[in-house]
Amino acid sequence: MPATNRKHEVHLSIEQRRGLEDLCRQQNVKAAKARRARILLLADEDHTDGRRHDWHIAEIVGLSERQVVRIRRQFVQDGLAPAINRKSRTPSDKPPKLDGAAEARLVILCCSTPPESQQRWTLQLLVDELCRLKVVTSVCRETVRVCLKKTGLRLGKASGSASPRKTGRGLSPRWKRFSTPTKRNTTRSTR
Repeated sequence: MPATNRKHEVHLSIEQRRGLEDLCRQQNVKAAKARRARILLLADEDHTDGRRHDWHIAEIVGLSERQVVRIRRQFVQDGLAPAINRKSRTPSDKPPKLDGAAEARLVILCCSTPPESQQRWTLQLLVDELCRLKVVTSVCRETVRVCLKKTGLRLGKASGSASPRKTGRGLSPRWKRFSTPTKRNTTRSTR
């Protein structure tokens, strides 16, 4: 990797160096941001102690050598701010497989009786049924599982419904009354 090291040399100005040192000293800065600042400080060619090797920087900050190279490259290509701050995630262009209508159909399907020769609905049965009913063209079991978890459905349980379980005195054998009335007044008057 020596060619990569020479290609992306980090040269910090005095202001950039001061700003990065201040950033590393702050207590309320995110750890990833401070780590990236330390990488750039250690990789600076113009530092009085000289530039450190990538493997040494990786050892000091606790990242892989490849990540150190990426941060240096990003600094050289894009500048200081993109190299220090994480890139924000953009929402994907693809719509979700199970939208509101498909989720509603899935809940209705879960609350219905399972097919013959089956005691209960499994994830794979639900996937197959959603495709057979043409609710979706294709969907994986994990998508169905996450949707069911979000709605609070319990496939393997006796209730098997989307409604939350009810609790109360008559519904639970372990329900106890913890407060008992007292016969006399327990508060004293201050007069």
